[in-house]
Amino acid sequence: MGYEGSNPSRRTMQKKLPLSYIELSKKNLIHNIKQFRGLAEKKTKIMAVIKANAYGHGQNQIAKILEPYADYFGVNSVLELEFLRKVTRKKTFVLGYVAKADLPKTIKLGSVISVFSIKQMLTISAIAKSLNKTQEAQIAIDAHLGREGVLPSELPKFLKEAKKLKNIKITGMYAHFANIEDTTNPTHSKKQITEYKKALKVAKEFGFKNIQTHISATSGLLMYETDNGYNDIVRIGIGLYGLWPAVHIKNSYKNRITLKPVLAWKTHIAQVKTLPKGATIGYGLTYKTKKQTKVAIIPQGYADGLDRGFSNKGEVLINGRRCPILGRVMMNMFVVDVSNLKNIKAEDEVVVLGRQGKEEITAEEMAGKIGTINYEIVARLSSLLPRVVE
Repeated sequence: MGYEGSNPSRRTMQKKLPLSYIELSKKNLIHNIKQFRGLAEKKTKIMAVIKANAYGHGQNQIAKILEPYADYFGVNSVLELEFLRKVTRKKTFVLGYVAKADLPKTIKLGSVISVFSIKQMLTISAIAKSLNKTQEAQIAIDAHLGREGVLPSELPKFLKEAKKLKNIKITGMYAHFANIEDTTNPTHSKKQITEYKKALKVAKEFGFKNIQTHISATSGLLMYETDNGYNDIVRIGIGLYGLWPAVHIKNSYKNRITLKPVLAWKTHIAQVKTLPKGATIGYGLTYKTKKQTKVAIIPQGYADGLDRGFSNKGEVLINGRRCPILGRVMMNMFVVDVSNLKNIKAEDEVVVLGRQGKEEITAEEMAGKIGTINYEIVARLSSLLPRVVE
């Protein structure tokens, strides 16, 4: 087992584990991508989406594991691309907007750049020409999503300009589903598919006949093109990490594939003490003990990614038992009730997210408590927490 962190404490050096860290299961990550490889047609390429620090898991640690299994990587920004290039030269798509000032670096690092407008495309071409390079690009189509992308009505004009450029090579066209995971009603998704297919037809009429196509992320593969191979690429993000895009999708596939969580968030108790009846806990005096209460101080907080919404609401696992959070989650710590635990002491393991013994706290459970989605629970995890690969 190894981890990437800095300035480990003496305790960390002895036990070879940081005080607080994110544990990553290499075995589960490989299992998950193989599950999706089995669902997709053999000809379909898999883009492993590792943007947002690999959904909070740790971009480069995840990339090194997936290197032999993914066909492409997908990131959002030049900063992510630059960091990724420290560990791999695998073909990478930059799916977000790249500022003009960052284009020379992005082109030199080697990537596929997404294009959203004629102006942006002309700028990319001009900078590529100045570098004596031809830049590969793919067109994002706004097919009833309402965010970045070329509107279908503007596509003919866009493609007409694209054909004139010698230093930019259009190799693909893609779209993105808006609500395929949010509902069992396929009406809007079908509308998007129709619009996207129209865009591909227009592209073909302009001479772009052998370009790559992709519209599906994890939910799109599961709900639209499993075994069908409608498109050349599928962009797998949340599913890679063992998390389902929606409960109804999980239920649809419960007898076909299994996804295993890749991440566990672990820390250790900083202090154990007994508070008298009537003691207040933390900022705002939001919790007052009703009786003498044994508590543990946990050295994590909202700076590490634990939302303040878990104040007086969340739980952690200690000695395989659920322990409720008392009072507000603070920037670097929070307090839990350990009255029902015996022989509890400083530096005992605490699981904030993951399994301990027979108990498990999932990202879905945490998301439900504060009215968000599992994506946000993991993506918020601080990049300063060491990632330990097991």
